Amino acid sequence: MIPGHFRTHFNGGGTMKKRILACALAVTLGCLANTSMAVDLTPEEQLGKAMYMDVEFSFNQTQSCQSCHDEATGFADPENAADPYNSFVSTGADGVQKGGRNAPTAAYAGYSPARYKTKRTGEYFGGLFWDSRADGSLLGDPLAEQAQGPPLNPVEMNMPDVAAIVEVIEGNYAEEFKIVYDFDSFDQEDEAYNLFARAIAAYERSPEVLKFNSRFDRRSLTPVEEYGQGLFKMHCSSCHFMGRSRGDGPLFTSFGYANIGIPENPLVTGDEHDLGLGAVVGEKAQEGKFKIPTLRNVEKTAPYGHNGYFPTLRDVVNFKNARDSMGLTPDVAENVTNAIGNLGMTEDQVDAVVQFLLTLTDQTDTVAPQTAAQGD
Repeated sequence: MIPGHFRTHFNGGGTMKKRILACALAVTLGCLANTSMAVDLTPEEQLGKAMYMDVEFSFNQTQSCQSCHDEATGFADPENAADPYNSFVSTGADGVQKGGRNAPTAAYAGYSPARYKTKRTGEYFGGLFWDSRADGSLLGDPLAEQAQGPPLNPVEMNMPDVAAIVEVIEGNYAEEFKIVYDFDSFDQEDEAYNLFARAIAAYERSPEVLKFNSRFDRRSLTPVEEYGQGLFKMHCSSCHFMGRSRGDGPLFTSFGYANIGIPENPLVTGDEHDLGLGAVVGEKAQEGKFKIPTLRNVEKTAPYGHNGYFPTLRDVVNFKNARDSMGLTPDVAENVTNAIGNLGMTEDQVDAVVQFLLTLTDQTDTVAPQTAAQGD
């Protein structure tokens, strides 16, 4: 019987240095993580963490899930966060190619339900990726389906096929798959890949990722931040919902989709308009709409918008406040929401909203790279 919770240390690249099996046997000898904020992970979560950090799941052995979704930058891309004025989308495993969209945070993504369409309004909710293509229809879990995308994406991790991924799994994690899933039939490649995805999803739902320990969660706000919270509730919370989710803290998203009128980013590869949700579901009424993101850790996840158009948090808040008077042309002019764009906030009020958003940052013992000042 494997203990319900145990810890071990893994090297982020290459073969694991310490096997989960060895840690399970050594748990009574104090196999404990040495960080001040360490949490217990289940065997499945620990396996998922190891694979999340493993660069062998990329063709050039240069990139892991963590490369574009690092805890230090709110589980978004540290390269983008370090230079949001010039780095908008992630670099692929070959070190040259660029993705077409900004990497969203992986934290709190697991709360998103499978994609569904409301009968009354025809609106879509749920699913993952900016365009909802991980809709939950294959594995019953959008988060696990999302985890299967990057390894096979030719721009991202660029693995040639599922067989190549399963070869890495069998070579590096055979014992762990037997322990966690009682699985050793690696000729069943699709099932092995599904378990790979479920393990990564388990890690992304673990307390190491879902901390809920920001100053907002601890109700430790200054008067200016409280004022900003009031403005946020008035102007922003219909899309960035502040209600509790499954008994946990607010996620600051409705899981819905919207076209807020973001202009084309001329420095992102691609000449065609990005239709977002509309291209996935095949409906004109959904063209230009993208997933409404969680705002947890938003301080760390610059740049902002599906194409990284906004380098600072203040930029995107100000856009939502005054879009209609800025004279900007939306990338997709159809279906632009009028819920934002003319909120009427003063400069000081915009600043107060930004100050409130900074309270949504989780505590962590990792250090984020230096980013541009919020108002620069």
